[in-house]
Amino acid sequence: MQAATVSPIRAWTIAGLLSAAGFINYFDRAIVSVALPVIGADLHLGPAVKGVLLSAFFWSYALMQLPVGWAADRVNLRWWYAAAFGLWSLACGLTGFAGSLTALIAMRVLLGIGESIYLPGGMKIISVLFGPEERGLASGLMNCGTRAGLAIGAPLIAFLVHSAGWHAAFFVLGFGSLVWLAPWMVAFPATITFQPSRPRPSMAQMRATFDRNLLGMCLGHFGYGYYWYLFVTWLPNYLVEGRHMSLERAGAYCAIPFLVYAASEPLGGWIADRLVTFGYTERRSRKIVVTAAFFTSLMLLVAGHMADDRTAVLAIGAASLVGLATGNLYSLLASVAPEGSVGTWMGIMNFAGNIPGVAAPIVTGVLIERTGSYFLAFVVAVVLLLAALPSYWWLVGERETVAVAASE
Repeated sequence: MQAATVSPIRAWTIAGLLSAAGFINYFDRAIVSVALPVIGADLHLGPAVKGVLLSAFFWSYALMQLPVGWAADRVNLRWWYAAAFGLWSLACGLTGFAGSLTALIAMRVLLGIGESIYLPGGMKIISVLFGPEERGLASGLMNCGTRAGLAIGAPLIAFLVHSAGWHAAFFVLGFGSLVWLAPWMVAFPATITFQPSRPRPSMAQMRATFDRNLLGMCLGHFGYGYYWYLFVTWLPNYLVEGRHMSLERAGAYCAIPFLVYAASEPLGGWIADRLVTFGYTERRSRKIVVTAAFFTSLMLLVAGHMADDRTAVLAIGAASLVGLATGNLYSLLASVAPEGSVGTWMGIMNFAGNIPGVAAPIVTGVLIERTGSYFLAFVVAVVLLLAALPSYWWLVGERETVAVAASE
């Protein structure tokens, strides 16, 4: 695929807007997690039921990765991305009208449908606009907005919930985010089209490309997804109920690990990009950074044993250096996916990575209810993350070539 007449300035502007969309994405996604102690008290929810509420978003988000990924390789992403963004913003805003658990779950499912475009559509755009020597940084920039959204969003949401109530917080963040659509339509004009350098593979040829590379990426992303979604869904509640902090203090402390995630994502991509320019293969460069990043997760277990709150939060921040891997995981997929199929593969990989998004909140809630502690939940997340490494080293190799007939 080649992008028609896209200057470097415009390409990086679009990458920046994708990062801003990720920023807003996680504002809207994480508001339930931050407001959970208040929502739980208001609606009289126990830990297990809270886990179901935290999981609801992923029911639709995970399932929609497959059709949305397929569509990302075939539709005009200028309009497709904008429409999905509008849907998820409205879903977040309308959640403010919810007065029951059922209504909250319904709005979270609708939010998941809208936000499903984020990674398949975003990585499709990045894979077209940037070459291998820049793709790691661009991928990290795109996705670091999600972590920055959590870092800034956690204290801001806590403030809004405390001062105006959780209903008003949804109104402000959901409806207010619609302003993003204006710069997107300007920076991504209709004259920009992605022209395939050769015909797309047929469905039969696409099925033939579902090889060990895709299997390895999916298995690895399952472990990564479980670890990440433990952070997203339960960290604020852990600080409030597990460490007995006020909501405002917990929101401020949440900013530390999420800022580390935000800064480490483009940094990790840049480090691997530099290794590529020095002559290392792209796959090996990215796998090395991913491996080093995953081992920082052991600091989460250290944090679970610390009595001092500040030291524990700093240890959780160190465990957030796992973010060094994120941009490289997405770039690694783009380097091994068949030409013209990055959106489809990203959708499949993100589907695998969001199955634990469904499971992690529920499993964590059950473990807390039965043990009265978060530590076992931390152990499960770290073990699954480290168990993912062999999938990248043993299964992900060279890109498979797919013959495409000229008549197609």
